[in-house]
Amino acid sequence: MRYITITTWEIADGADYDVALRAIEEKRLPALKSFGASRVTVVRTSERTSAAITEWPDKATRDAAELKIDEVRRSVKREDQTRMTGEMKGEIVADV
Repeated sequence: MRYITITTWEIADGADYDVALRAIEEKRLPALKSFGASRVTVVRTSERTSAAITEWPDKATRDAAELKIDEVRRSVKREDQTRMTGEMKGEIVADV
């Protein structure tokens, strides 16, 4: 069954959103795909915040990538002036 993670992110005050997004598009999203993600969508939710919706083929694939994902999250904070503010995850139970 397909599995979704939704993470929320905030860039540092004074940081350029477009610069941070470019780094995420070039480095972070391809990393998630290389870990087995089927699709990654980033939604800008305010001037300084975004939500990343990552779809995985199943929970097992997501769980297998856990340590690598944690490493990417640590580097995002250091390198991209961005911090994760929340996470939700679960199996898709309905889809239209």
